[in-house]
Amino acid sequence: MAAGLPSNPLKKIQLVRPAHVWYKHADIEAAKRFATDFGFYEIETIGKTTFFRGYGTEPFVIALEASDKSEFGGAAFVVESEEDLVYASKSLPKECKATEVHELKDVPGGGKRVTFYDPVDGFPFHLVYGQSEVERRDPGFPVLKFNYPNEKNREPNKFQRFEKRPAPVHKLGHFGMCVTNFAKCYEFYSSYFNFHPSELVHNDEGVNVTVFFRLDRGKDFVDHHCFFFFEGPKMHVHHSSFETHDFDAQVLGHDWLRHQGYTNCWGVGRHVMGSQIFDYWFDPSGFILEHYVDGDLLDMNEPTHHNKAAPDNLHVWGPEVPPTFLQ
Repeated sequence: MAAGLPSNPLKKIQLVRPAHVWYKHADIEAAKRFATDFGFYEIETIGKTTFFRGYGTEPFVIALEASDKSEFGGAAFVVESEEDLVYASKSLPKECKATEVHELKDVPGGGKRVTFYDPVDGFPFHLVYGQSEVERRDPGFPVLKFNYPNEKNREPNKFQRFEKRPAPVHKLGHFGMCVTNFAKCYEFYSSYFNFHPSELVHNDEGVNVTVFFRLDRGKDFVDHHCFFFFEGPKMHVHHSSFETHDFDAQVLGHDWLRHQGYTNCWGVGRHVMGSQIFDYWFDPSGFILEHYVDGDLLDMNEPTHHNKAAPDNLHVWGPEVPPTFLQ
């Protein structure tokens, strides 16, 4: 079983939060239509890339690049300081092919970046610093007051009324990968970064095959996970997950995507690990994007949890897990 702590402790590159993901699409117009229907706000197109934001403060949360081939272009995390960028460019293993620190040109928010490549499977991973935040937008949904059998929180003569619309995206919450060597990936990411396992999932032989990483930010509360990966025969991105306002917004978004003719992957349901209410959709290129609400927050007082791989560990209610979901 992979250890809960790295065997080669180093000065760790300090990540603060996920920033954005990058996708390349052969049919960029279809991808852009889906992004709008999913609840992203289009900002601008620069060259071959169209940038979309959420209603949070990140300058963008997803970038869609026109390409001959549809493929994942990597996720970006904000680092704590420019020192972390310099340290990453100098200290990551040579297999990572880390770039020098470089200015982010022709990208909303500007800032600086280092790109490296996963040392096992070669997918890109970006570190950014100094991007200008944007003003938070109003998602157009109220903070609801719910009436329970013995507790009535909504004032008399007040109504819950909604209009049909996409679910507004707030932020990038996490992304996940299928990797070909779990143990090597676990060793790398837990040694070089402040990733900490919230959950480790093992197979029948007691060998860990999946990790849900949160960020070690000490006493600060962070999302239950911001990066996960599991072992499989072929490397690929599994999904990118975006927070929306609340359950009503999420189900309105579900119905909106359904009426637009998109294909649901899995949902709506409630996860066990992380507790999120989830809803997964296929975009026109076959990538999976998720809306989620009501995820757990943890600090470093919470220990790592160990679970056996089983369908019942993935959700407590909702449709059965599709047979291809963990491929």
